[in-house]
Amino acid sequence: MIHRLSYSYPLASLLLCAVAALCLYSCGQDQRPFDRQVFHYNQAAGISSLDPAFARDQSGIWACDALYNGLVQLDDSLHVRPAIAYRWDVADSGRTYTFHLRRDVAFHADACFHGQERYVTAQDVLYSLSRIADPRTASPGAWVFHDRVDTVRPFEVRDDSTFVLHLLHPFRPMLGILTMQYCSVIPYEAVEMYGPDFRSHPVGTGPFSLKVWREGSAMILVRNDKYFEQEDGERLPYIKGVRISFIANKKTEFVAFKQGKLDLISGIDASFQDEVLDENGALKKDLTQRFDLSKAPYLNTEYLGFLMKGDSIQPLHDVRIRQAINYGFDRTELIRYLRNGIGRPAEQGFTPPGLPSFDASIAGFRYDPARAQQLLREAGYGDRTLRLTLYTNDTYKEMALMLSKQLEKINIHLKVEVTEPAILRQRMSEGQVAFFRGSWIADYPDAESYFTVFYSGNTAPPNYTRFHNAEYDRIYERSLQETNDSARYALYHQLEQIILKEAPVVPLYYDEVLRFTQKRVKNLKPNGLNLLDLKRVRLE
Repeated sequence: MIHRLSYSYPLASLLLCAVAALCLYSCGQDQRPFDRQVFHYNQAAGISSLDPAFARDQSGIWACDALYNGLVQLDDSLHVRPAIAYRWDVADSGRTYTFHLRRDVAFHADACFHGQERYVTAQDVLYSLSRIADPRTASPGAWVFHDRVDTVRPFEVRDDSTFVLHLLHPFRPMLGILTMQYCSVIPYEAVEMYGPDFRSHPVGTGPFSLKVWREGSAMILVRNDKYFEQEDGERLPYIKGVRISFIANKKTEFVAFKQGKLDLISGIDASFQDEVLDENGALKKDLTQRFDLSKAPYLNTEYLGFLMKGDSIQPLHDVRIRQAINYGFDRTELIRYLRNGIGRPAEQGFTPPGLPSFDASIAGFRYDPARAQQLLREAGYGDRTLRLTLYTNDTYKEMALMLSKQLEKINIHLKVEVTEPAILRQRMSEGQVAFFRGSWIADYPDAESYFTVFYSGNTAPPNYTRFHNAEYDRIYERSLQETNDSARYALYHQLEQIILKEAPVVPLYYDEVLRFTQKRVKNLKPNGLNLLDLKRVRLE
């Protein structure tokens, strides 16, 4: 059943469109003032598509998060909360999820609805998720359902407001996966009308809708005055719109922020760190009156990986050598001198803080050169130098050189080989590098996203190390079946202990989200996935 609403564009939107037109400037050329209730940020990498089926990078994810909703969403603490579905039931030992949909969620008014809005139904959810799974869509998000949903009847519509998801096996992280922008709900009419041009004609239910997209220059999103979410009786969002610029040069972006033309910078280019941050990662005192800095754990672990198979890497087959490298350098010093205090030393294992299951009491590797030297002697390297080659890319060259200097103190000679990122990833995937730098960023807020890296049933990616441990595999498979969070977290901690014992990787540091904002920006909270939620932001 299709429900339609009569609709006329409100005067406020027309006025904002006029304001938005005045705001379209090229940095350094147009100095005209911008509307005080429009939030401005830059996307240096550009935006290639506004189709959520292709929201694979930060630029697309941020834009799609403003334009669409899924069944569920994440709060600032990465807990799953209602969105289009106001509640859900889990049955059949965790294999069946029944979602009960709100009846007041409408798609943005669009020509595909003859200029009107249309209410969302369960049939739209079925269409949207089926489209992601359909190979003809060629969505990079198709993996979210692969080997997880029932192959005969993955999705079911019971009535207009009841949608059912059937899994092959219990998989508790499924709710977190459904918060990903890939799983946004869209109308079939828009895809049928616009075809490939749906990328630039998005029709969603989100707090903002697209007004202008001048590719390579700027994008304007305007407030959805009929958005369904409210807070304390006030309809969200609070701001009138969002302006996204596409300044590719990071120095120019930074200058624009200092001049007040941008409200946000996420992260900081290494070339500006000393200018902005002190050695402890705090905003320098002379800047605290002009800007705010907020930090949060980022679900990203930087690490060194060992290839666990292959005759040519015999020294690295010895767990004592892998453990010695883990003990042989100072992670705290690395954070202080190379990252201006950004991040935390990875001393509790592979999974980072910010996850609900993170256990700060887990004792990982800390700097202990005496222990490292003892392990090397036990492995037969007491009087001779261990020579290894570490493969990295240019971005991490300085870090690799610092590690090399520290490991020299325990008689490990580390040759640093710098390789193009794409080539390095390919060689890691093909098992051609024995010792490499890597990083793992969670796609969804569950530690399973990290432990899958070491499951022997997985190829590379994600299992670049070719780690194979029967006990690990058994516990990992049990964790997938466990529906009780406390019991599942206990299994996760067992997995972490096995990783620490076998040392297939050298965790370096847990990353952090840094957000620099103008003083006028209020209530913009960072989160572990670095999502940009502007619904509750206020501008003074």
